[in-house]
Amino acid sequence: MQQRYVGNSGFRVSALSLGTMSWAHETDEQDAAELLRTFVDAGGTLVDTASSYADGQSEAMLGTLLGDVVARSEVVIATKAGLTPADRRNRVDASRGALLSGLDASLARLGTDYVDIWFAQAWDGNVPLEETLSALEFAVSSGRSRYVGVSNYNGWQTAKAAAVAGVTLVANQSEYSLLNRRPEQELVPAIEDAGLGLMAWGPLGRGVLSGKYRGQIPAESRAGRGRLSAYVEPYLEPGSSRVVEAVAMAARGLGRQPLDVALSWLLAQPAVATAVVGPRMPVQLKELLDAALSTLPAEISRALEDVSEGTGPAARS
Repeated sequence: MQQRYVGNSGFRVSALSLGTMSWAHETDEQDAAELLRTFVDAGGTLVDTASSYADGQSEAMLGTLLGDVVARSEVVIATKAGLTPADRRNRVDASRGALLSGLDASLARLGTDYVDIWFAQAWDGNVPLEETLSALEFAVSSGRSRYVGVSNYNGWQTAKAAAVAGVTLVANQSEYSLLNRRPEQELVPAIEDAGLGLMAWGPLGRGVLSGKYRGQIPAESRAGRGRLSAYVEPYLEPGSSRVVEAVAMAARGLGRQPLDVALSWLLAQPAVATAVVGPRMPVQLKELLDAALSTLPAEISRALEDVSEGTGPAARS
């Protein structure tokens, strides 16, 4: 698998990153072990988790696999702090105390002395930005994290954070795909201007760009499973279907799979360092690893960009 530098830094990650948001509540330990071993065997390096995933149990599950399934040295670990469960939804707390307590708890669950990159997971308007950034600086100076970044910050928030941080921010992890191109309006320019790399989560439009929702909603999919349907619902609106059909048509013409086309387009965007994919089952990872992830013909890229211009849940609300 291709290894890519993150922004202007010397930090290198695999083109695909293994997301673990489903671990410990949709993905059991046996499947997680197979996902991790298969991913690393294919040349993947970056494994992405967060203290908020399954209330920390995603990190704990990954921690049990380090050493037994893969060596710590074989993976690049990313985790995040700043979101805590409260009344069935996450509450933002990016204070210095909460972030550093969260980082120490993450390290304990992961069973490691350091992570490779640590993110402030969300902007907190109730906390001075300098306080949030001081936690990131301490994480690096104390050896708890090799690199740091921000997650889900918009354009002006990213630009301000990069400008005032006492430590170099190397990445912003935010949602970006052919079904959500809103980052191009201000986030991508801000990231590029600051020399950061974009780690794109939701690169398949939360699974919709794979084509599995065309015509019906599979019962075993996230969209067909109770509260998890809210995660996919924004991309099942009629406005998304023309993009999904365009991707499917391009895939047929190229003899490739829709997910291959969608990921290949995304990884060709200059700001993107890696696409964070979240297969829940080994068979889904196999489909991703079988993708060519090669450059699309220019006319295909232009057609996809024309039909997807301005897409994004907020744009259609």
